[in-house]
Amino acid sequence: MATPKPVNVSSVPIDAFSNLRITSIWTFLMSVKWSEPWLIGGVVFHIVCLCLTIVTCKYYRAQICHFLLIIVLVYSAEYLNELAAMNWRSFSEFQYFDSTGMFISLVFSIPLLLNAVIIVIVWLYRTFSTMAELKTLQLKQKARLAKKRD
Repeated sequence: MATPKPVNVSSVPIDAFSNLRITSIWTFLMSVKWSEPWLIGGVVFHIVCLCLTIVTCKYYRAQICHFLLIIVLVYSAEYLNELAAMNWRSFSEFQYFDSTGMFISLVFSIPLLLNAVIIVIVWLYRTFSTMAELKTLQLKQKARLAKKRD
């Protein structure tokens, strides 16, 4: 007689406080207790970063520094995840920091990378605008030289 195989409903764990299966990014984000002070601080941090991204659009050197800081923070997310996984009891009610880094990627790295993408788009726009201005000036100068020769 064959023993029945256990049915694996989902390999995704049930979250700690709502007892709902986490089946998507949205349910994962909805299962986070956003009223914890450190998460509120994280949201404020991302709002400040977005404001800095917008404000520094006119200041090229400041935007370069801001961009490099964002990239360093994203690069260090893995180390921050390990550190937070070891010390989560000191600042959080729940263990959000898993070995795959899903939480820190969604809540920390993706917003920072979106800021970096905004900065790159601004840089591309400035580059194309400068190239268009340069070509316009070249054509005007060429037309002036041709007019002088005639």
